[in-house]
Amino acid sequence: MGRAEDVKPYNEEEAKGKQVGEMFDAIAPAYDFMNTMMTGGLHKYWRNKALKMAAARLPEGEPKMVLDVACGTGDVSLKLHKMFPKANITGLDLSPGMLWVAKGKLEWWDAETQKLITFMEGDCLQMPFPDGTFDMVTVAYGVRNFERLEDGYREMRRVLKPGGVLCVIELSEPENSLIKSGYRMYARNVIPLIGKWVSHDNRAYSYLPESIAACPQRREMTALMEKAGFKEASYKSLTFGVITIYLAKS
Repeated sequence: MGRAEDVKPYNEEEAKGKQVGEMFDAIAPAYDFMNTMMTGGLHKYWRNKALKMAAARLPEGEPKMVLDVACGTGDVSLKLHKMFPKANITGLDLSPGMLWVAKGKLEWWDAETQKLITFMEGDCLQMPFPDGTFDMVTVAYGVRNFERLEDGYREMRRVLKPGGVLCVIELSEPENSLIKSGYRMYARNVIPLIGKWVSHDNRAYSYLPESIAACPQRREMTALMEKAGFKEASYKSLTFGVITIYLAKS
């Protein structure tokens, strides 16, 4: 099993959570562009596929409360609103810079939508919500950035209602050795060069492939979810294995 906690953006001395927050503050203006460029726009397909799979696991009826952990620039939160227009959506992130972008997007929506969606700063390991608050929790490209991954899963399970659904979207390495070789060349050489040029951060897009490689993937990830108390954990990899969707129930 990988040790994503040991991979940090900038140095070994400071806590990972602090460094991750600083990194995302730095790259927030370029984040959406880089996502589109790196994936050829496929990130929207992956997001939509994952959320449809998660919705199929929900009990009958629209969820009333949904939490988007590590919400970043708000794309998943806003898509959740389109899917569940009556639900209260909370987007939580530790980066003020990313939240600033998310709130800017929300300003373009109507007043009713703005009442239903809240973007707030917070730590995924100590979330400011009572036990059993949410019907559904989502995390897109965030769990490998958690300072303590298992603790993060336990905290998400705590805030989910019994029978609530967890949906995790995370980058992964292909299992096929030939495809994996080409993927690593692209991820470790091309992406850091472009990322440095676009975001002006020397480390953010080198940290990206390092953190992907170190993070538990597929069976190792579902085992960790179950260790944290989740049930019916499953996964589905897409696009030659470069992305994996994880689902579980509390």
